[in-house]
Amino acid sequence: MTSVQSTYEAHAQDVIARLLDWHKSGKRVAIAVITETVGGGVRALGSLMAITADGLSAGYLSGGCIDSDIVLQAQRSLEENSPMALHYGQGSRFIDLPLPCGGTIHVYIEPIYDPSKLRTTLSTLRARSVGSLEFTVGSETIKFDYNPKLRLRIAGRGADCLDLARLATASGLEVHLQLPDTNDYAVADQIGVSKLELLKTPETLPLVSDDPWTAFALMFHDRHWETALLQQALEYPSFYIGAVGSPRTHAIRCQELSLSGVPQHEVARVHGPIGLVPSLRESSSIAVSTLAEIIAAFQTHTHNIYAESAVVLLAAGQSSRFEAGDKLLADLRGQSVLATVASKAGEKRFRSRIAITGRQQHQRQATLKAYHWSVVENPAPEHGLSSSLRLGIQVTQANSDIQSVLVLLADMPFVPDEHIEALYAALKPGVTAVMSEFEGKPTPPALFARASLSEILAAEGDQGARKIFKSLSNTVTVPLRPEHAIDIDTVSDLEAMREVLHG
Repeated sequence: MTSVQSTYEAHAQDVIARLLDWHKSGKRVAIAVITETVGGGVRALGSLMAITADGLSAGYLSGGCIDSDIVLQAQRSLEENSPMALHYGQGSRFIDLPLPCGGTIHVYIEPIYDPSKLRTTLSTLRARSVGSLEFTVGSETIKFDYNPKLRLRIAGRGADCLDLARLATASGLEVHLQLPDTNDYAVADQIGVSKLELLKTPETLPLVSDDPWTAFALMFHDRHWETALLQQALEYPSFYIGAVGSPRTHAIRCQELSLSGVPQHEVARVHGPIGLVPSLRESSSIAVSTLAEIIAAFQTHTHNIYAESAVVLLAAGQSSRFEAGDKLLADLRGQSVLATVASKAGEKRFRSRIAITGRQQHQRQATLKAYHWSVVENPAPEHGLSSSLRLGIQVTQANSDIQSVLVLLADMPFVPDEHIEALYAALKPGVTAVMSEFEGKPTPPALFARASLSEILAAEGDQGARKIFKSLSNTVTVPLRPEHAIDIDTVSDLEAMREVLHG
């Protein structure tokens, strides 16, 4: 019998675990990661693959079109004791390996001799926290974050419950199964779920540890149990809570939760009837429908909203009103104002990050490059923000993968992550632009959909983002709190910022 050479683990936790097992057994190992994609791609940025010197592999980086070659290249990397950056698709030297999707994939391969960082990442993921890995490709350090695996906690009885547990386990999910029936428990013991518990009474429910990467599915309708189980589930930050039953059953369930003292906004967290397809009668179909709904909710919950977006940082101002040199280089709690903004925006995985500076603003440019921003000089910064805005839009519009552009001002260091996330949440289908609003007026930060970029470039005269925004249709605003709207024009503005920080 031929031994299995490749396995196709999807989650970073499983790939890293397999790599560490191989390393512990004495095998020489390398790790491969997707560092960039252009156009279509089967796997996301940061997807991992582990390869041994004798050709074993875990994980996958494509639909099968390049994985075999990655194994060969990783073996060569191990043999030569040297990392390797590869490029597949358009413009690649691998002309015999075209990508059917028509896109481009950049892959970095690194031999692993000291796996201590990988052990740390694995321990973090197993502890249900976000783990990360850093790769140095040439002169650039690239960081990828990895969420914990989707965990599904199921409480229920009978075929619906057991089939869902069986399907979820086969799909590689962590499954926590809770059953009140001893016969079901005996059957479930053969499924191989991560955790199996026997429920005794609604008053003595076992403690749970549901987290933001956990879904809870109530897979039976039994008033003796369900109110207590749902009350417990609602105490935790699960990304999904669902229950089987007809619409009428669900209405009664929600009424009972309300009567038991659960606030209405918490009752609304319970999905019902569970599943994408209504009125199914077979347990296997109910399991597929339920798991599909949970995975869809998980995708929405964990989706990187910045992956198809560019950020343009306008940093070309002349500091003409600032009495003490360059306002963007002034100190603000141990680092410059510019570094404060550049480092915060750099924590997010935007498709591209473009900073616009003036001519020969070398110190600003050095600061931005230290945080891995692409710097573009504005030849006419004296024409105001509009010239920098247009220049940034021109650069980002050239990349067809970019679907939105976030515009930040370098002299607004107090805008929090929550506000940026609110801008993206407001960019619904059909909305052309979202701006912040302060004291009744639109203000940066602003977020522009791709459909509006041509109109911005076509705007005549010295129009800033506010005028351009007003000229667009289907726009919305998001309130910006006063303490977040502070910008720097004068030394007194900077002193006021320092007082805010001190307070």
